[in-house]
Amino acid sequence: MADWRAPLISAVCYQDPKAALAWLEKAFGFELVMLIEDADGALLHSEMRWGDAAVMVGNEWSADHKSPKSIGGKNTQTVHIQITEDVDAHCERARAAGGEIIMEPETQFYGDRTYRCRDPEGHIWTIGQTVKAVSREEAERVSGTKITGWV
Repeated sequence: MADWRAPLISAVCYQDPKAALAWLEKAFGFELVMLIEDADGALLHSEMRWGDAAVMVGNEWSADHKSPKSIGGKNTQTVHIQITEDVDAHCERARAAGGEIIMEPETQFYGDRTYRCRDPEGHIWTIGQTVKAVSREEAERVSGTKITGWV
């Protein structure tokens, strides 16, 4: 076992998890750090790392663990990646890898520039980069919302 593990790791299910590993590396720059296969080469478990974060990529291992591709494209979660450089270039990399950009990069009221990408099996990934420091008061004024817990 690696000497490093993120305190929170999302796990995403795919019909073809090995294809997902390749796609996540090509589209987002994730690094494969663990791959466990059975004697026939079927994926049993994998982990990818991105900076100080990680994601587990697995197969549809039970009736309750399905890829969006198996359930009509529906998602019950999205995964957010916070980057520090050039979100627009990141978006183009994801698009070039075959990701469906479902929201083009746009600067949000809270100072992050974000885009959303649907991967080949339908998982929705949100990628953001802080491009402007915004105070809670400014965010509330611009958005018309009441914000608690702004850090």
